Amino acid sequence: MEHMIRVLAADGGEKAAAAAEGTVTLVWEGAYEEGDKIILDPAECGRFYKVRIDDAMDEDLVYVAKTPVEFLVPFKEKKTSYNPKSFSGSLHCVSMRPALEEEIYSFRNLAKNAMDQHGDPGCYPHASANVETRGEAVFAARNAIDGMTANRSHGNWPYESWGINRQDDAELTLEFGRPVDVERILLYTRADFPHDNWWEQVTFAFSDGSEETVSLKKSLEPHVIPVKKTGISWLKFGKLIKADDPSPFPALTQIEVYGRYCR
Repeated sequence: MEHMIRVLAADGGEKAAAAAEGTVTLVWEGAYEEGDKIILDPAECGRFYKVRIDDAMDEDLVYVAKTPVEFLVPFKEKKTSYNPKSFSGSLHCVSMRPALEEEIYSFRNLAKNAMDQHGDPGCYPHASANVETRGEAVFAARNAIDGMTANRSHGNWPYESWGINRQDDAELTLEFGRPVDVERILLYTRADFPHDNWWEQVTFAFSDGSEETVSLKKSLEPHVIPVKKTGISWLKFGKLIKADDPSPFPALTQIEVYGRYCR
């Protein structure tokens, strides 16, 4: 059975397509236009794939829970949280292949997915939140799992982050799509001091019903948090207690979750 990648215009017209039984690579000449979608249609859902949605972005290992996966090409304000070189120009390369067993079950960061988007994307990991500052792309939940750890400023790429709009009950949910075993979590809190505040205490809630509360410090470096969890499918990052500082703006640049997918 063949895997397929297509680029569709806003009106549904097909701009480009490629198919293959193993690795499928779509190389096409032309410019993306607002409303274009990249359609990933692997032969099987419920499997892991390695996907590079644009040649200026990382290749990621994702679990495809339903097909097809639709990626809306970002434009204007939505593009501000992406590398400016991505989805630009007149020559593009998109690739997808089934992941190898050793890739799927290796010890790695299970949270990274640079092609994550709002809504139900059909592939995991996926980040969502109950608030994103002013609804702006540079403060969206997806930014916390896109692989960018530059935390000494805020705003456009590479300084995109998850912003909580000063909301005390802000909460970010990270879904893995399948059960995972977790050994540690790294938090890159935004450190654009003195513009930024920081959290002194945060709480992780897990799909097994457990919670862990940890203390943080003002830091440019990642916070390394040992966590031993088996067979969880999601975690939530919330109950955020900010420091007694004049700034009202704590934020999260990146969350990394290290462990393995369960067999």
